[in-house]
Amino acid sequence: MNDDLVIVIRLLLSAILGGAIGFEREAHNRPAGFRTHILVTIGSSLLMLVSMNMGPNADSSRIAAQVVSGIGFLGAGTILRTGNNIEGLTTAASIWVCSAIGLAIGSGFHLGGIVVTAIVLFFLRKISSLERLINRKNYKTITIIGSTRPGFIGEIGTNFGHHHITIINISIHAIGVKKDLNEEIIFTLKFPNKLDIEKLLKDLYKIEGIQEVLLNDEMIEVD
Repeated sequence: MNDDLVIVIRLLLSAILGGAIGFEREAHNRPAGFRTHILVTIGSSLLMLVSMNMGPNADSSRIAAQVVSGIGFLGAGTILRTGNNIEGLTTAASIWVCSAIGLAIGSGFHLGGIVVTAIVLFFLRKISSLERLINRKNYKTITIIGSTRPGFIGEIGTNFGHHHITIINISIHAIGVKKDLNEEIIFTLKFPNKLDIEKLLKDLYKIEGIQEVLLNDEMIEVD
């Protein structure tokens, strides 16, 4: 096969594989998405191709090593800390993996790059289900019924943060008539291993507007 055609195929394959991972990240509104992952993957692939064509006396591993270490600066930019929660670690790892995929494709290790992409996509899409299956005792549903007002959900989320609870999903439903409009807010939560449920519920009932709290669809009241 013509050398120029090989280069084109490897770069296009890198773009496809990186784009697949980036599309998944963008679908979940992550800070680095489709374009970022494509650029990282094809850039790594190109650098690998360049290093392999620098001549017989050149050390092709040097550029590859710099890509692996240097990509950390880009990944660090996707990591955000909000209170006790750290977000973006998975996206930073996906960027790092994309650089490895690009290096693999650029060096001609096509099978490895394709298989890793498939594995990454599988775990990114199924990891929540697997985590819930493994740690199902730590996953709870709290349903809160309360009066609509600005900042209501924000106060509830802040309360969860104080108890080191991670919010996995939120579902909001309006109930009642317009003059007396309430909201039913269903939180899917990941509880820490040690949590004072009674203290959590007391803190929730202190929030203005909360009328009922249901834990796993069971009505909970506190004195």
